[in-house]
Amino acid sequence: MRVVVQKALEAQVSVAGEVVGSLPSPGLVLLVGITHEDDQEVMRRMAEKLWGLRILDGERSASDEQAPLLVVSQFTLYANCRKGRRPSWSAAAPGPVSEPLVEHFVACLRELGAHVETGRFGADMQVGLVNDGPVTILLDSDELFGAR
Repeated sequence: MRVVVQKALEAQVSVAGEVVGSLPSPGLVLLVGITHEDDQEVMRRMAEKLWGLRILDGERSASDEQAPLLVVSQFTLYANCRKGRRPSWSAAAPGPVSEPLVEHFVACLRELGAHVETGRFGADMQVGLVNDGPVTILLDSDELFGAR
């Protein structure tokens, strides 16, 4: 699992001109990519890591501040650009595998007490945000918890 974490003053995700998710106040935008080896345990551990990550002002976490989260699935985080000019997407898990895992990740965050809004899985989404800081961090479950 890869997650790009962006501290945002405001953010929203739209599909066909309709806002489907937004931050009601400053919080974190989480762009989430799933790979083939990911499972529900990885989702739970990453949710705990992100909810407690001290990247807000005063070295506080989203859980400390009850900061809202906007989760957007993004298979392109697993692009492989090593060969040629066309990225390979083979490391990204297919929709039938990744969609329930993203949903489980969101459920884990909510169980921890987070206010979570989401994009629409598989849709052509437009994501707008005002990055605060700017703070942008890449988390990879293989680097955090070891390769499976």
